[in-house]
Amino acid sequence: MGESKKKYRYSRPALTPEAREDQLIALATNLAEQQMRDGTASSQVITHFLKMGSMKERIEREILNEQKEMIKAKTEALRSEKRVEELYAEALSAMRKYSGQEVVEEENEDI
Repeated sequence: MGESKKKYRYSRPALTPEAREDQLIALATNLAEQQMRDGTASSQVITHFLKMGSMKERIEREILNEQKEMIKAKTEALRSEKRVEELYAEALSAMRKYSGQEVVEEENEDI
């Protein structure tokens, strides 16, 4: 059987827009790869992948990844700082309550 038609495997539709975008990117990459293997890729496709492999592009991706990690670390530090402030406030509240000062403040808040 000389089957000349290519069989494409279809996956189920993505559940989120991000997953759908990932599917389309994968399909486009597969198509570009096939075109390059067949020698039918456009100059734009070839140029795109040449740029992706350049040292400049790799450094830029590395910088972006480092910036992403730095933002994550800053976010975590801010969360930690907030939690420490909450713990200090709770400790001060407990000390006031222990010394009898908290009771007066609670009565004022209810009025």
